[in-house]
Amino acid sequence: MAQETAQQPPHPPATPARTLLPSILPALVVGVMASLLLVGVSEAAEALQDVLWGDLPDALGVGRYSVLWMLVMLTATGIAVGLVVWKVPGHAGPDPATIGLDAPVLPLSVLPGLTLATALMLAGGPSLGPENPIIAVNVGLAYWLGNRLIPRAPGRLWPILAEAATIGALFGTPVAAALLLSEAFAARGTRGALWDNVFAPLVAAGAGAMTVDLVSEPTFDLDLPPFGHPGWADLLAALVISSLAAALAMAAVYVFPYVHAVFRRLRHPMVALPVGGVVLGLLGALGGHLTLFKGLDQVAELAADPDGWSAGEFATMTVVKLAALVVAASCGFRGGRIFPAVFVGVAFGLGAHALVSDVHPAVGVASGVLGVLLAITRQGWVSLFTAAVLVASPSILSLLCIASLPAWLLVTGRPQMQLRADGTPVR
Repeated sequence: MAQETAQQPPHPPATPARTLLPSILPALVVGVMASLLLVGVSEAAEALQDVLWGDLPDALGVGRYSVLWMLVMLTATGIAVGLVVWKVPGHAGPDPATIGLDAPVLPLSVLPGLTLATALMLAGGPSLGPENPIIAVNVGLAYWLGNRLIPRAPGRLWPILAEAATIGALFGTPVAAALLLSEAFAARGTRGALWDNVFAPLVAAGAGAMTVDLVSEPTFDLDLPPFGHPGWADLLAALVISSLAAALAMAAVYVFPYVHAVFRRLRHPMVALPVGGVVLGLLGALGGHLTLFKGLDQVAELAADPDGWSAGEFATMTVVKLAALVVAASCGFRGGRIFPAVFVGVAFGLGAHALVSDVHPAVGVASGVLGVLLAITRQGWVSLFTAAVLVASPSILSLLCIASLPAWLLVTGRPQMQLRADGTPVR
């Protein structure tokens, strides 16, 4: 017994409170700054979107979401972003297909162009969200300012604080950041107690979430019909829907490097991005205006009337949005993949409800989002969290935890929707 005790690894020493306390103020500052930048870019993009998709077509006497206008706007967005990537210093950063939520520290000269390209993309209609580029911008700013104002602080502190703050602001809660960081720390084999490691990032995430709550009204709750006590039929539905959604999303993941290679052969951003815009315009004409943009407002519109579309219409929107996500992420638009993936999962789940009326809309939506996000992001906790908050029903968590298991078996160890610099997929 004494020998077994001696062989046990020592318990990681706790970090003294006096070591953690100095990190609170920098974390608060980073949290507030990161959230304000996110809100500023988002509101500027929304204002521009209102002009491009409302005032301008109305003045020209063109239908706001007519096929003609969708083709014109998506192509024009490709041209505008292409000009930024071509001419603005820093070229709006590296190829977005190679960037995930764990953003590299970019030079300061890259950040203005990346911010502009992101705002133009959000306003113009491509199927990407703001998360990846905004995290990269916040990481670069925090690293540059932190090293100048507090040069003795560890350099790795600032990217972690900025990432946590932006995730907290995006989701309106620090819980998402805590879950994401716990996975990252586990993968890196970080030493010390988990809560000592997440203490400062959690402060930053909390400050980011609270700032967004004060200046806007973020919500992920889709206000679906209430879900009561789960039954065996609900469990079966959750298992089937999450697995099928994961399999469908994995098909897009496997196609992703080939589509990216096609656009890469076009070489110049003033060719690849406008061509991508034309393809996205055609997809928008096929799937309808709800398949445009990052998808969060459009998801709310779907959920407001779960029975308002047929199973075939939901299936069309699911496939078109997934294809638009692949094209937008391949041709060079600066954006993230989480929010459009949420739309894909919601449309898939509501399609299952339309096909089999006994499937509760909340079960369909949560299971569909869970499966798609597991395949697209490979972030288990964030996928579970996002699926759960969309339906705001504690009783569905047990279903989702079980449903995540077969879906995870379908995606683990397989390629991810992120590429290396040479174009090969990350595993």
